[in-house]
Amino acid sequence: PRVAHQMSRCLMFDGYFGNPASHSHAFGWEAEELVEESRTQLARLINADPREIVWTSGATESDNLAIKGVAENATRRHMITSAYEHKAVMDTFQYMESKGFEVTYLEPNRSGLVRPEAVAAAIREDTLLVSVMHANNEIGVVNEVGAIGQICREQGVLMHTDAAQSAGKISLDVKTQCLDLVSISAHKIYGPKGIGALYVRREPPVAV
Repeated sequence: PRVAHQMSRCLMFDGYFGNPASHSHAFGWEAEELVEESRTQLARLINADPREIVWTSGATESDNLAIKGVAENATRRHMITSAYEHKAVMDTFQYMESKGFEVTYLEPNRSGLVRPEAVAAAIREDTLLVSVMHANNEIGVVNEVGAIGQICREQGVLMHTDAAQSAGKISLDVKTQCLDLVSISAHKIYGPKGIGALYVRREPPVAV
């Protein structure tokens, strides 16, 4: 009910119905203020700077933007992911293979986890990105993305995690967990469908 009430404020004439990109009238200013308030709230949820939050149409676009974006002008041509990622991630990595990138698919262990040491063993000099989901959407296991992120940071490799299933439910701290890119879906945390976000580390900057 609280979510429905907040959303209804954006649909009524006496609420925040304006276009947040329109800066020539008060309705637009008020709507933009609400969007930026939401950005700040989301950033606080994962211990990020609001300027590091990029709005998308959902976790699928966030995954695509993260993986394809970092590869756009990269000289490194190797990527690592798990064999049980969400279809949005798997499809994107298959696309990257069609563009000449080499992708290593790590199998989970008997407990369903992608072990940090398996990631460490797969990293090469030409590894650009590691993408391992935080919480699996089918079997519910929670990967040690902080430990994996630390390994990546030490090796100078970017770390992406799809946190659509975990954000807002499991502690997520982009700073202490050394995460460079994080995909989030609004409808998994009681927001509307068709909205998502991508956290992109600002310092030092990650180019997408």
